[in-house]
Amino acid sequence: MKKIPILIVLFLVMFSVFSQDIDYPPTKKVIVSDTFHTYIINDEYRWLEDTENIEVEEWVEKQNDISKKFLRKVTSKYNIYNKIGKNAHAKYNFPRKSGKYYYKYAYYDVKGVYCLFYQKYIRHRAELLIDPNFISRKDVISLKGHYPSRDSKYLAYEFGRNGSDWAEIQVVSLVNGSHNKDHIDNVKFSNVEWKDDGFFYSSFPRGEKYGQSVGERVYYHKLGTKQEEDKLIFKRKNPNLKFSFLTTHNERFFIIKEKNEEAGLISVYYIDYESPEKKLKPLLINLKTNVHFIESHNGKFICEILHENSNGKVVEIDPENPLNWQEIVPEFSNAVLTRVIPLENRIICLYKSNQRPIISITDYSGKVLYSTTLAAGTSIGGFTGEYEDKVHLFSYRSYTMPTVVFEFNIETFERKLFENQQTAVSFDFRKFEYKDTVFTSKDGTETPIILVYNKGIELDGNNPTLLTAYGGFGAIATPTFDPGIVYFLQKGGVFAFANIRGGGDLGIEWAWAGRRDEKQNSFDDFISAAEFLIESKYTNPSKLAITGGSHGGLVVAAAALQRPELFKVVVPDVGVFDMIRLEKFTVGVYHIDEFGTTKDSLDFLNLLSYSPLHNIKEDVNYPAMLILTSEYDDRVPPFHSYKFAAKLQNREAQKNPIILRVEEKSGHYGSAKWMKSNQEKADIYGFILNYLRD
Repeated sequence: MKKIPILIVLFLVMFSVFSQDIDYPPTKKVIVSDTFHTYIINDEYRWLEDTENIEVEEWVEKQNDISKKFLRKVTSKYNIYNKIGKNAHAKYNFPRKSGKYYYKYAYYDVKGVYCLFYQKYIRHRAELLIDPNFISRKDVISLKGHYPSRDSKYLAYEFGRNGSDWAEIQVVSLVNGSHNKDHIDNVKFSNVEWKDDGFFYSSFPRGEKYGQSVGERVYYHKLGTKQEEDKLIFKRKNPNLKFSFLTTHNERFFIIKEKNEEAGLISVYYIDYESPEKKLKPLLINLKTNVHFIESHNGKFICEILHENSNGKVVEIDPENPLNWQEIVPEFSNAVLTRVIPLENRIICLYKSNQRPIISITDYSGKVLYSTTLAAGTSIGGFTGEYEDKVHLFSYRSYTMPTVVFEFNIETFERKLFENQQTAVSFDFRKFEYKDTVFTSKDGTETPIILVYNKGIELDGNNPTLLTAYGGFGAIATPTFDPGIVYFLQKGGVFAFANIRGGGDLGIEWAWAGRRDEKQNSFDDFISAAEFLIESKYTNPSKLAITGGSHGGLVVAAAALQRPELFKVVVPDVGVFDMIRLEKFTVGVYHIDEFGTTKDSLDFLNLLSYSPLHNIKEDVNYPAMLILTSEYDDRVPPFHSYKFAAKLQNREAQKNPIILRVEEKSGHYGSAKWMKSNQEKADIYGFILNYLRD
């Protein structure tokens, strides 16, 4: 396209679209034109980005009026809310040890949010420690993390309001349960690391509601002081750098890792509190290798290393000779290292291989002392005991099985069910069958997929099927119990999760194969998964639904626009739809390594080629869509969904319904309230089954 001056053309077009008796709210077009590398991009719905504008609020309210009315009909048709709620009443006991106490999150009121409980001994009754239901009457409060001091006298806990990524930190006494006056605000994406009588945390300057989250700083807060007195530990001139930090178990070392996402470089700095000069000094500068510092052992650092083309390995780094890395646990060609837990004389390594979790125990010489492989389609967690502990608790779960807890002795390797776990469900989880297999993608790449269905089901090509994926940021799939999936299977459905490129299930090379200019591979893999399900007679296009959250929302939206004939129903959840403006808001600037930047002409063309908002065709009737977002999502701002829904709705060719559901007082992960979470699941599966079963 020839370059012309930037135009801002304003005009109003008021109209209603009627589709299956849905009278969408009138949506005006206010065209704003931007120029990128001689390409002019028109944005008709830029005005919807101003979410605090009364006109936008009224538009969202009308969209919600439509979605509530529509979804109420489909959920009541199957009595879904009650049935999913019955499945969701899964009970289990999984206390996680940290310091002298065990902690767990649980609901005591289905109308409220989850609370933090604690107990001194594993077989004692847990006591309520933090009840966020009473922090605010105005806001929905959700707990984000808890961090006990080394002596277990205090606990710092982090919480957010209405699902926002912005957080606050408060401190409670573990001796008598009383709250300190300490209060930290403007916290974002931060952990808490204790040192002596205070702790480290990171903070960002507070700007516009969806302004870029840049300018991170690390502070030290001393108990009993005000936040404005906190000591600045680390900042950089480049506002786009991201930091992570930790204090080792003995509080000898404090380590900060600085990451430049755009350049793909990391630098590491540390303080040795046993050295004469207790000041921050460099350890590693401008590395292209991703080094994840985990702990210290005998004065040396234990790290996980990810090179390009690497599945991960464990090394020891001596701060006196930081460039001479000593390998402890080598890389495995057929297993991806997902987590490392260094202990006093053992290292627990968790892997994933062929969609199966592996637990491996080594000593510090790297000798493998124990290894076990668990079933496909499951995940493990826990191992949160202290550095000296010999017995640890770990969890085991799947899409159709809630958490089951085991006690594991790292010396004898004895594994037994935790006698107080009390895991219980209202259905027979043994009736479901898991199948792990592969399909061939467009370019010939073999891609893993997990299938779940009722044992003995007739797979005749007419089964209602739900396909999902994530496929971004090198994330490794961790199946989690979902009462909605259980309900879908109970209705004769088939559930499928595709481990597409861009995710980390087959290692860092697999992740890079779906990143930046290779992002189309993720969509091709997902589309090929759909074709596989159809060709293998699991389902057909009139019985196939797709869903995904966040990056997965991008995947399903892009797939639906590129191959609409393959799908009957599409449910993107908090998806990224405007790839051209992504980096201008909140955390988008930190995802340049994943997506690229519009400042680069090749990146821009690649982003434009798949950006869902910019690839909607005027003459296509796309599948029925339920577009889910949250009012206070500042990870992926809700206007991505607003603009996407508006453009889909306001086309004469669109006959299938386009429903926008906006969850109030919630963020990127949906509502923290148990009942509202179940209602969202009921709406999703009601919408899907309304089209797949008729």
